[in-house]
Amino acid sequence: MTSHLRRELRELDIENVEAVPAEEVPSGTRAFGVMEIGALLVTLGQSATALRQVAGVLHGWWSRFQEARPSMRLTMGGDVLELSEATPDQVAEAFEAFINKHSTVEA
Repeated sequence: MTSHLRRELRELDIENVEAVPAEEVPSGTRAFGVMEIGALLVTLGQSATALRQVAGVLHGWWSRFQEARPSMRLTMGGDVLELSEATPDQVAEAFEAFINKHSTVEA
């Protein structure tokens, strides 16, 4: 599941996506982790829409693998969004709130 997610993220206008062990994610970085399998460190760069694009890919990935009950933990600026057992509406609402809080430019 992580390899599918990593491939999808690499298609976005972001600087980098790399697999790292969850415990090695540097503090203060913009990291999006898939904790059950490992972690992905996503470097967003300067794109104003990158966070929204990444969140869209993550939401789509979660929706496709919903039957497998994937857990996801997003960390940005000291804030954490953790998803495990939630309804699709709850996930959509949580992503939107997270994006709105961390977007510098409204999309």
